[in-house]
Amino acid sequence: MDTTELIQRVRRVELKTRGLSDRIFSGEYHSAFKGRGMAFSENREYQHGDEIRTIDWNVTARMGHPYVKVFEEERELTVFLLIDVSASNASGTRERTKRELIAELSAVIAFSAMGNNDKVGAILFSDRIEKFIPPKKGRSHVLRIIREIIEIEPDGKGTDIASALGHFLSAMKKRTISFLISDFRDDDFEQPLKHAGRRHDMVALRVTDPIDKTLPNVGWLPLQDPETSEVRWMQTSSKRARKKHLASEMEREAQLNSMFVRSGVDQAVLMTNKPYVQPLMQLFDRRG
Repeated sequence: MDTTELIQRVRRVELKTRGLSDRIFSGEYHSAFKGRGMAFSENREYQHGDEIRTIDWNVTARMGHPYVKVFEEERELTVFLLIDVSASNASGTRERTKRELIAELSAVIAFSAMGNNDKVGAILFSDRIEKFIPPKKGRSHVLRIIREIIEIEPDGKGTDIASALGHFLSAMKKRTISFLISDFRDDDFEQPLKHAGRRHDMVALRVTDPIDKTLPNVGWLPLQDPETSEVRWMQTSSKRARKKHLASEMEREAQLNSMFVRSGVDQAVLMTNKPYVQPLMQLFDRRG
């Protein structure tokens, strides 16, 4: 990709996502995450209307009547993007690839954070850490992150979410708002996900494409795993074969959903062939 084309692509992503961020997401982002960046201020006696969850039970036990914890919103939050750039995200049908959707989602979140005067950092990963971008503020920094997502040619093809989470946990000691953006074509990352969910405010954004579940009826079709290059042929005109593939994908999706629940991590599912505004708004509303 030459420099001119790269600049044009980054500019198109900015124009599309900056407007959405300014008009739609900035307020919802602030409402959804401001309560996660709170610093303890003081204890005071319970007053009518206080939320039960704010009661400080230790102080209440000592004083003999209810006390609550009072928090003040931290002025500055840090938003961190863990971005999957493995080979499976280069696939896609119709409107866009998963990688293109990931770039837009990253831009929307980054611009929303920028509008809230928050720092933004990122890790781009495959089966290794491809790029670490320390948190900073400002438009030029957000554009750098978008440029890296669009431009990167990963050294690795596979997906190692556990390694990415481990690197993130080592690098970011202070609590952050973190978005793990991936198609989650990986296994064995539940424990580091739980650890990250306890230390940080972690959200999973799962990108998917219709062909992941529903194969076209086109006869014999070579299916290549983009991460291993392994090719297997499937008779897609067989209703039984298509049904078996769908059942396997549904089981995988159910396992992912259960893991996110066990890990205490909110998630949203974004599809390459559908607008992502509504799923993101629903995610923010659930957390607001």
